[in-house]
Amino acid sequence: MTQADKDQDNGKEKEKEKEQQRGVKRPIAPPVIPEPLSQQIQSNFIVVVHPGSRMLRIGRATDTLPVTVPHVIARRHKQGGQPRHEDAWLLRDGLNKSESNEQRQNGLKMVDQAIWSKKMSNGVRRTPVSAEQARAYNCQIRPAVLDSSSRVKWTNTSHHPPHLVGEEAVYVNSSDCYDVHWPMMRGQLNLHAGPGGSLTAVLADLETIWSHVIQKHLEIPLKDLKYYRCILLVPDIYNRQHVKEVVNMLLLHMGFSAIIVHQESVCATFGSGLSSACVVDVGDQKTSLCCVEDGVSHRNSRLSLAYGGSDVTRTFFWLLQRAGFPYRDCQLSNRLDCQLLQHLKETFCHLDQDISGLQDHEFQTRFPEAPALLYQVRLGDEKLQAPMGLFYPTTFGIVGQKMTSLQFRSQGDSEDPHDEHYLLSTQSKQDPSSKSAADRKAVSRPGGGLDGELSGQGGMGELSDLPRGCGGSGGGGGQTQGEVELLPAQGECLMGAGEVEEPLSAHVSRKSAIMSQFESKALGLDKAVLHSIDCCASDETKRKMYSSILVVGGGLMFHGAQEFLLHRIINKMPPSFRRLVDNVEVITRPKDMDPRLISWKGGAVLACLDTTQEMWIHQREWQRFGVRMLRERAAFVW
Repeated sequence: MTQADKDQDNGKEKEKEKEQQRGVKRPIAPPVIPEPLSQQIQSNFIVVVHPGSRMLRIGRATDTLPVTVPHVIARRHKQGGQPRHEDAWLLRDGLNKSESNEQRQNGLKMVDQAIWSKKMSNGVRRTPVSAEQARAYNCQIRPAVLDSSSRVKWTNTSHHPPHLVGEEAVYVNSSDCYDVHWPMMRGQLNLHAGPGGSLTAVLADLETIWSHVIQKHLEIPLKDLKYYRCILLVPDIYNRQHVKEVVNMLLLHMGFSAIIVHQESVCATFGSGLSSACVVDVGDQKTSLCCVEDGVSHRNSRLSLAYGGSDVTRTFFWLLQRAGFPYRDCQLSNRLDCQLLQHLKETFCHLDQDISGLQDHEFQTRFPEAPALLYQVRLGDEKLQAPMGLFYPTTFGIVGQKMTSLQFRSQGDSEDPHDEHYLLSTQSKQDPSSKSAADRKAVSRPGGGLDGELSGQGGMGELSDLPRGCGGSGGGGGQTQGEVELLPAQGECLMGAGEVEEPLSAHVSRKSAIMSQFESKALGLDKAVLHSIDCCASDETKRKMYSSILVVGGGLMFHGAQEFLLHRIINKMPPSFRRLVDNVEVITRPKDMDPRLISWKGGAVLACLDTTQEMWIHQREWQRFGVRMLRERAAFVW
């Protein structure tokens, strides 16, 4: 620096001092939201939260494994004499309809046919084993007493805690005055008309559970959360209102300083070290599929199926009962019996066709205030039939429920006026007559999208999100056709009605009818994979996806699952792709990791990436701009 520059700087400083002495007010710079710090954020000050329907996984980004606790809370009644409420675990709506049993039996027939038709590795067909053969033996079984005390105790509530979380809530005695709530159901907030089912109550449950785990297991005082940041994993097909409320709770109520929201499927690819994959996430209550390419989730390939591991558990119980299950007092309405059944499913069930014939097993029951008992049980095909329900979901016997969900366009939010509806309505300035003609063609065109605000009405998605078997284009269309039966008139409407002058509302209502028909059908897991991959835009992307099918979550952790799924996908692939794809690969344990932890691990990896620095939403930004920050900063199209 020259002497002249130094003199100039000194002169400016002297002028400032004189102004201050004279009381001159300098203009104040407008308050700005502080930019994220450029230096590397310490990963041990980042908490990764992966909330599941059954389990909560939470931990620092630097932790090798997350803390895993049952995602449940028991709240004490404020007044005596209140009726108890307990959210169901294995029971669900649609099981007690008149057609349920018939549907279950039909599904089982299809399962038995599939088992018989596939030969074992030695080239011999399996010999079916009837439930009657096992039943004759199991009905004679009486338990042996291992110990007069099970050494399992009910949770101590003598000090009247206002709430209990995790294992303590699972073991709360039903005679105590506590309501038991599972705040997540099928990947969404568990809103219902019963006690504790309002949005406010469910958010309060989430806040209490997460705060308890952070304090007790991570040993972070809640007052220190202002120094921590949070990475929240959300389902691929998310409810925007729910995500907004949870982010609000984390930033403004719990007090995290900043947050990143990311999708489970993308985090699964990060956690497994894959750049592209068709992610199949089989959870306890839902199964979601999505094709991810270079960290981006393809919107049209997203599919959520309303069944998962708990449906397999319930079906296994039904099959056990047919085979004369010796533990006669087992009830699906009992929390601890549900836990036992889950354990039996994980221990006995498999998808290995080479394991055949009747086999003897044993299991123990250890319940509070009861002796420890040992049971013998003889089982045959039940162990294979139950997990095959994931490929033949009619076996679950669920009637009249929405079984399939697609990604819908945003319904709009008053806090975010410049959303995609605004963009759609302002991007084309055609005159009304030409716009209505274009709208009509967009609706009638296979795979076309609904333009303008019409797509937001009634919760309908884009037409490009229609199932391929419902008039969408693509090589694998025939594969899903069997699940979704189209009436000839509906098929013609979608495929060739471009020239028919019909009101737009008629097209929308027909599309509604086809969508509701598709949503009421449950695709099997193999067909859902084919459907998701077929929704990708290019053959090159499809080829990538077939060579990298990543299975995560705890719902398909059965011996032989990898080979079983691979065999079914190869058999049902469109013939055109069989020639193009070099190798179809199903990955169930990348890097030999527990598939239940892969998405959480991906969230921890995300915390360490340099590219995430610009994705943080800070508390002050959220206070000022609200949900608009998610549209601006989220790594996916909000």
